[in-house]
Amino acid sequence: MSNAKRHDLAVAYRICSRRSHMPPPVFADSKYELAAFCLRSFKAGLGDLKVKIWALLDNCPPEYETLFTELWSPEDLVLLRFDGIGNQQTFGRQLEILTAQDDAEYVYLAEDDYFYLPGKFHLALDLLKHNPDADFCSPADHPDLHRHDFHRHKMRLKVEQGQVWRTANGTTCTFLTRKATLQACHATFLSYTKIRRWNVDACMWLSLTKHHVFNLYDLVSQPFISRYRGASLAFAWFFNWRQILFGRRYSLYMPVPSLSTHMDAALLPPYVDWQQAFQRQA
Repeated sequence: MSNAKRHDLAVAYRICSRRSHMPPPVFADSKYELAAFCLRSFKAGLGDLKVKIWALLDNCPPEYETLFTELWSPEDLVLLRFDGIGNQQTFGRQLEILTAQDDAEYVYLAEDDYFYLPGKFHLALDLLKHNPDADFCSPADHPDLHRHDFHRHKMRLKVEQGQVWRTANGTTCTFLTRKATLQACHATFLSYTKIRRWNVDACMWLSLTKHHVFNLYDLVSQPFISRYRGASLAFAWFFNWRQILFGRRYSLYMPVPSLSTHMDAALLPPYVDWQQAFQRQA
């Protein structure tokens, strides 16, 4: 990393006061308690990493700001307040912030409903530092990768410090990359902000990893098998045909076992005792 970079990582962390339609495994009755629980786990997951963080507070009461000011010093924290602009637009603001900042080479787009295992985030950062061919990674595995045919395809494996990483065709809007990579893929990621009625983050990932987009059988059959996957492929071609046809193929790595989890009680990654992890954090 250049000497001009004062931080190991730049983070744009978006948070809102609205509860998800997906029941979380803990604090299902309080979005504030869930958000506090997840943010504290994120801080613990970072360990000794030097982090600059932008908190994107979308329609949040003042106590949400306190969550950040209690955990980060003023010189490493920027509070940005928005009046309910919503999911897609806050994601667009994350892209703006992280492609413009000059505090760190590595950037992380974060959502407020992820739980992190303590002291493990550096494994994701080290993967990118030690492997120039790894373009993106997520610290969170997903059970769909283990049980759906759509995600069972030829993959590459890497092992770093005992942690196994495998390539995947997509993830959510929470991921780690380099600033230069985010800049190069900026237009593709912006396609997510143009989809108003669907929360189809897979369209941007399929455009970048190029899985399934050239498979005629998938293009024809997936709309009948899964509305979500059918829409993902359709939006990928509609918004990102230039990237699909002329852009390069990017790699996305995910950990096994997982280093974090999306807080959906029905979709916790395998091979980790999450209830025990939650109890230790609490």
